[in-house]
Amino acid sequence: MSDSHSDTSNRSSRPGSPPTSPRRPTSSVVITGMGVVSPLGNSPEALVAALRAGDSGIRPLTLVPTEAYCVSHGAEAIDFTGHIDNYGDLEKDLKKTIRKAGKVMCREIEMGVAVAQLALQNARFDAESFDRDRTGVVFGCDYIMSAPEEYTDGIAACIEDGRFRFDKWGQTGLPKVAPLWLLKYLPNMPASHIAIYNDLRGPNNSITLRESSAGAAIAEAVSTILRGHADALVVGSTGSRIHLLRTLHASMQETLAADREDPATMSRPFDATRDGSVIGEGAAAIICESREHAQARGAEIFGEVIGYGTSCVGPQGGPRPIRVAIANAIRAAIRCANAAGHGDTPIGHIHANGLGHVEIDRDEARGIQDVFGDVTQQPPVTTAKGHFGNLGAGGGMVEVVGSLKSLGGELFAIRNLNDLDSECEINAVRDNQTPAGESFISVNATPQGQSSAVWIRRP
Repeated sequence: MSDSHSDTSNRSSRPGSPPTSPRRPTSSVVITGMGVVSPLGNSPEALVAALRAGDSGIRPLTLVPTEAYCVSHGAEAIDFTGHIDNYGDLEKDLKKTIRKAGKVMCREIEMGVAVAQLALQNARFDAESFDRDRTGVVFGCDYIMSAPEEYTDGIAACIEDGRFRFDKWGQTGLPKVAPLWLLKYLPNMPASHIAIYNDLRGPNNSITLRESSAGAAIAEAVSTILRGHADALVVGSTGSRIHLLRTLHASMQETLAADREDPATMSRPFDATRDGSVIGEGAAAIICESREHAQARGAEIFGEVIGYGTSCVGPQGGPRPIRVAIANAIRAAIRCANAAGHGDTPIGHIHANGLGHVEIDRDEARGIQDVFGDVTQQPPVTTAKGHFGNLGAGGGMVEVVGSLKSLGGELFAIRNLNDLDSECEINAVRDNQTPAGESFISVNATPQGQSSAVWIRRP
């Protein structure tokens, strides 16, 4: 799908104009804008300040009733209400359009659109500097579940004598479901909304790889720009595991951390006492541009993507597929950087997946060892999940923003890491005095064995 509009690279954007000469592929891809919605604030600055301060975004849940779940705490993006003010400083017409479209956007899509608008504003997007035919969107998203109340009236209409009549659903129940309900929950809708609201006519793609979505979206975006098919792309991911049905699924299918008297101590990546992940929600977006395009418009460059890799390893790959997938993705990112001539860039730190799951953390630690060797040879390893748990597809991009904003300064410690598990031999960051360095590799993985890694450095 990412190449669906690539033919516009050989044409003027004005109908009837003669074809222009093909554009040469760019030399590198840089990051010129950032936007974030997270349990630790709705700006990159607030996020990094909270990470360095050791703050936690894990609190009593308010968005779902907790009586039916095994946990009653999670990391909600409490500062995001869906109000139009959450989308930043918008022009009047765009503000009106987004406010009106709210009826066909669920919370995850709202967060995705909001961070995209914030990133565009941060990048100083304008119609004069960007060719809309060569500016597009690549967005990661979880699968999105409908809210049960969407069907309440329809189900009620099909109940007779206390029993649901399936034979009445087509004629009686379905007409009571809102005609546009499905548009609120399709995982390709964040990319669609963002493109439509901002008239971005270039490549448009949606990535649905759960926690690995952010890294895969960055990989796809960089590849698309390097091929010469776009000048700039809005790249992001959004996700929530706080939802009536999604939270129920997580409670039944995954190992969640048990409630503690202090919920801020529930998420414990790589700690010997960890007992599972914590549910959360969030989103983030970055603006990726070819270096030539960014320099031509005088943009501030925050970082450069120098390598990327993805991997999926199933049971046939061995007894520890996540270990293999993470090692594969990191090695692929390093090979990518080597091929582009960036292989001598020092790795300042690794932003690990750090889920807090007993086996997955162990497998990740061993995957890192497989690539870099023992603790004395590894770059410093940190993760933000101790602060806010698992944000689903949105987590990887929030973590990228956290690491990117830390480059050149001090790195944040792994929260709640009091006793490093002897089976997790990593060069763990324990304090805020560790330099973040000039580059980082961000890693994420799904419980199903999908992994992505991206290598980003300061310009």
